[in-house]
Amino acid sequence: MVSFKEFYNTIDNQLHGTEHARSAINPTSNQPNPPVPVSGKHDLDTAVDAARRAFKRWSQVPIEDRKSTIYAYISGLETNKHVFAEFLSREQGKPLSHAMIEIESTIGLSRGIISVDIPENIFEDTPRRKIIQRYIPIGVVGAIAPWNYPVLLSMSKIIAAVYTGNTVILKPSPYTPYTGLKLAELAMDSFPPGVVQALSGDDSLGPMMTEHSGIDKISFTGSISTGKKVMASCAKTLKRVTLELGGNDPAIICSDVDIDAVVPKIGTCAFLCSGQRCMAIKRLYVHKDIYDTFRDKFISFVQSLKIGDGTNPDPDVFFGPLQNKMQYERAQDILASVNSENLTPALIGGPTESPGFFFAPVIVDNPPDDSRAVTEEPFAPILPLLKWSESDTVSVINRANNTDMGLGASVWSKDVEKATAMASQLEAGTVWVNTHFELGPTVPFGGHKCSGIGVEYGLAGLTGYCNSQSLWVRRDAAR
Repeated sequence: MVSFKEFYNTIDNQLHGTEHARSAINPTSNQPNPPVPVSGKHDLDTAVDAARRAFKRWSQVPIEDRKSTIYAYISGLETNKHVFAEFLSREQGKPLSHAMIEIESTIGLSRGIISVDIPENIFEDTPRRKIIQRYIPIGVVGAIAPWNYPVLLSMSKIIAAVYTGNTVILKPSPYTPYTGLKLAELAMDSFPPGVVQALSGDDSLGPMMTEHSGIDKISFTGSISTGKKVMASCAKTLKRVTLELGGNDPAIICSDVDIDAVVPKIGTCAFLCSGQRCMAIKRLYVHKDIYDTFRDKFISFVQSLKIGDGTNPDPDVFFGPLQNKMQYERAQDILASVNSENLTPALIGGPTESPGFFFAPVIVDNPPDDSRAVTEEPFAPILPLLKWSESDTVSVINRANNTDMGLGASVWSKDVEKATAMASQLEAGTVWVNTHFELGPTVPFGGHKCSGIGVEYGLAGLTGYCNSQSLWVRRDAAR
């Protein structure tokens, strides 16, 4: 059983401390969690050297043998899922029941990723010659994970990297370093030295990784502003890069929906993880004919969701705290704009009387399209409801698309054909009809516009961890 009492870097299948340590904050109590290492250049150099040595061997391991090793690793997480979920709730703040869902989703997602075959494309196979396109591993992958889903998004990067024959160095978020460090420690039971490593650090570690000449690819999930810095830094060494960035996902609700049926689904899709999810519904366009009824029932549903300390095993807790002080203050700033812009709150929430970063949900009633509540991604439980008219379908699609983000979007209607036609005009990497949030390990996921570069998951995601190589074999030349 993995112990969550002490925390170390994992370098070359050994646990390492550092001269300096720091503690992340438990967002529920606003008290420090245990100390973790603060890695510097020497730690990174040592890990990169180990990863490059390991790559020479691991990249030559047959893919079926890599699969077997990965299966054993995933089984180790499954054996330890309860201790991982308990500390995930403690470091991230999400309710324990939601933390367990994240762990179980991670296990299923990981197994699904390695179910995807990576084919060779044969362009010609004649007596004269054979021409093949194949996908070969890039080298050392730097995986930079966020704080909202630290287990799922760390593990998915690790699995994709090692399945395709790469080695990987994980940098968990400074806000949620604990479960990421333990994922790498757990990997020591399955992988050869240097294949899976993890370094904890402060804000200086990420730039060191993106600039390091010994790292060949960066997979980054985080904010758009940081993603731009990552891309600029990677350009110095022409690193391959995958960026999964922020979103301002619209959902368009048509007049024919069954309001009672869709309100709980939409409410969950908007406020799961206290709205701290890149593909959460963040703008809700409701047809004017049902707007008032929908709004009132939506508010009633949201008010029924319990706010509380999710580290206790209370299955009814839905809203945990915001994860960190920075996000908490940003949410307060956007809430202040509701007042300064003279908007109408349909549900007045905000900071609660609690030592942690708890923030009650806020629903804004039909604000202007240029208000901050509409144009910005709050990454908090703040949601604008906006009216649209059936005679103005083109306009609502234009309004939904009027953003520099394009991660996800959805349309809700009993008329599936009409909804699909509307959905096909939305500018986003993933578009849903009568649902939101659904993902699959075999289906590519990524953003348009400023919401990202490249995709994760599916064959396209896996080939993003590879170099394309064209192999020409002349059969007649030796005759």
